Amino acid sequence: MIKIDDLKFDKDGLIPAIVIDSETKAVLMLAYMNAESLQISIDEGRTCFWSRSRQELWRKGASSGNVQHIKSIKSDCDKDALTIVVKKEGPACHTGQESCFFEHVYGEDAPPFTLGSLYDIITDRKENRKPGSYTTYLFDKGIDKILKKIGEESTEVVIAAKGNDKGETIYEISDLVFHTMVLMAQMGISPIDVQNELMSRHVTDKEDGAK
Repeated sequence: MIKIDDLKFDKDGLIPAIVIDSETKAVLMLAYMNAESLQISIDEGRTCFWSRSRQELWRKGASSGNVQHIKSIKSDCDKDALTIVVKKEGPACHTGQESCFFEHVYGEDAPPFTLGSLYDIITDRKENRKPGSYTTYLFDKGIDKILKKIGEESTEVVIAAKGNDKGETIYEISDLVFHTMVLMAQMGISPIDVQNELMSRHVTDKEDGAK
């Protein structure tokens, strides 16, 4: 058993803490602790971190209710990183995901791309504006810019289709769909909303006089 004073905090007085789900063993999040937040976590039995962006103590779940009850805390061999096994109440990630680690970079377990997953990415960009992202740029510019792009892409679809160029038409339709989904996210319209509207319009062709 080591003491807090034995740990190697960095030049800012922080140590990385990897939070792990006690039931699924999944990695939930990576956060940082200073000596004070670590002591609070031990005393209260719930995770408390140091927010580098706000420069203040951050008790996980204080506002969201997604508390993490600590089962164990371990240090690595160099004493400069921690793992914290927890029983969680609610999602670990502010996006609503169970774990903060859900963006696939490489690997066979990467989920297939779908329009639904694209919409999820777009809505995440709306809530968490990533610098340098084109989607972020559209949301920053607002609805007038989004509508202008939809108008431009609609025209491009017409031109490509009029030229009987299948490949170019697919390309332009993809641009139109993307910008339309940005508009949907901007207005709080979900794919389910569109699906339900289409379902309400669905009719089966009938012959004249058929009952």
